[in-house]
Formats: sequence, C-alpha cells, structure tokens
Amino acid sequence: MELLRPFSDEVRIDRLGNVIGVKRCGVAGAKKLLLDAHLDEVGIIVTGIEEGFLRFHTLGGIDTRLLPAREIRLLTDPPVSGFVTCLPPHVLEKGEEDKAIPLDKLFLDIGLNQSQAERMVKIGTTGVFQSEMKILGEHQVSARAIDDRAGFAVLLRAAELIQSVGQAGVDIYFLGSVREETNGAGAITAAYGIQPDWCVAVDMTHGRTPDAPREETFPLGGGPAVGVGPNMTKTLCERLITLAQERKIPYSIEVMAGNSGTNGWHFQVSREGIPTAVLSVPVRYMHSPVETVDLRDIESTAQLLSAFVGMLGHEVRAC
Repeated sequence: MELLRPFSDEVRIDRLGNVIGVKRCGVAGAKKLLLDAHLDEVGIIVTGIEEGFLRFHTLGGIDTRLLPAREIRLLTDPPVSGFVTCLPPHVLEKGEEDKAIPLDKLFLDIGLNQSQAERMVKIGTTGVFQSEMKILGEHQVSARAIDDRAGFAVLLRAAELIQSVGQAGVDIYFLGSVREETNGAGAITAAYGIQPDWCVAVDMTHGRTPDAPREETFPLGGGPAVGVGPNMTKTLCERLITLAQERKIPYSIEVMAGNSGTNGWHFQVSREGIPTAVLSVPVRYMHSPVETVDLRDIESTAQLLSAFVGMLGHEVRAC
C-alpha cells in the first residue's frame, strides 16, 4: 500500500487481501484500465507433527526434487526456520540415488521435540523458501518470489512513468493480487468488483538456459514477452507489439495456445468478458529459491506498459 500511495488517489485492501491503487483521470464515468501483478508466492503448509518433525504439503507448483535440505521459513509469530529432511548418500540403498523423494516421505526439521513443536507451530501454518536477494553480474538479481513481485515492481515503475507525463485519459487500477499460485481467486474477485474495460496481467515467463528448449524460453535482457493466443485479445497484442517497435523497446512474442497460466485467464471471462493482454518478464529457475531476473527487463516492460496506457488514453480522448 505504501509503495502505491505516491502514485494513487486511493489505495485499499479488499476483502480477499488484494491491494488496489486507483489513479483517476478526473473525468466522470471514465473508462477503467486494470494493471495486475500477483503478490503471492509458492510455499508449503503444515499438515501434521511427528516426533517434533513437521509433515507438510506444497502450495503452488513446486518441483519436489528441490526440497531436500532446503531451508524453509514458517510464517509463525515470530517466524521459525527449519530444514527439509534428507538422507545423506552414505545410507541410501542401491538404486535410490537418482530417485526423487516423494512428498509424503519428507519432513521439516525445526529442532524441537513433539510438545515444543505443537506449542510453536499450528497445523495449517504456511511457510516459504528462505533465501536472500543476491546480485549476479551487472544486471541480474536472484531471490525467492521474483514471480511475481518483479511484476509488481513493473507496475510501480510504470506508475512513476505515467505520473511524469500527466493525466492518462483513463482511470488506472493498480492491482497487487493474491492467490494466483493456487486458484486465481484474487484476480477473479478483483476484476468482478472493479469492472474494468481492459486488463493487462504482468507476470513471469521462462528465461533461457543452455538446457532449456529455445522455443519455450526467452533471453534475459531481451525485454518482455508479449502473449499471443486465445487467452489474449488480438487488438491489444498488436498494439503492444507496434508500440515496442515504434519505441525501440526490445520484446519477444510468446505463443500461448491455451491457458496462459496467468491471471489473464481469469480476467478475460470476468462478467461478460474483458479485453485482456499478458506481458511477461523472463525469469530463470521459476518457483525455486533462486529465481533470477534481469533488471533491464523490468525497466523495458514498464516502459512498454506506460506507453500502452498513454496510447489507450489518447484513443479515448479522441473518441
């Protein structure tokens, strides 16, 4: 809320926990543009306690191969740290070395006995990866939850750029949505309540690495990926591509043949339907504690988004 406040006429939290900032253009009955980035992240939820060790299940799409020996921060008050159990290679039976450990065989070790753990941690407590942000090279940073808080950074930077050029011609709703990683409930309820005329979902897409398929990944430093497919409105996609070309903003085209895997999937069918676009920032190692993004892509995505807002405002004023 505090990050949005300098760029908004009104900031609030709705019933589900979405953060919503509104920048009004000053025209009664103005059309509404919703810009979204989700604030939630993947994590775990405690399901049981055995001999002081915690059973848990994942929240969101986590590859369980990442979990053994991983540090987790439980969101208790105060937070509690623990490590996912793992067997050392010395005691593995023959043939187990290359097998992923099933989730029901993993526990979280918080260093407590049964009674201590029961007092400290309640069933249903959630937790997240424990990792610190690190700078990589000249332009990249690595941390947990870059998906999609880097997207929210895009919204903040776009808001700053929009403010510098004056009234946008449309009312802009900046949405930090919840629950994208589990069921999309934040996007569903926010779009239903705001009733926007257009939506843009800003999210992450897969960054390129040597072991990844080139046709499904995008280079870090190469700008945002503009989503193209049935989840997106063709005219909005074409506008974004044209703007990127005109302003010499680097970009890629990401073909999404079905569900985009973003909040755009929910925005598109809210009420009687909303024209929707999806802009994605490439990130490596998605849904891991070391998600990696290029800061130049955050800037170029914000530049394209602010140009899109200006274009829509110009079209509305011309009508």
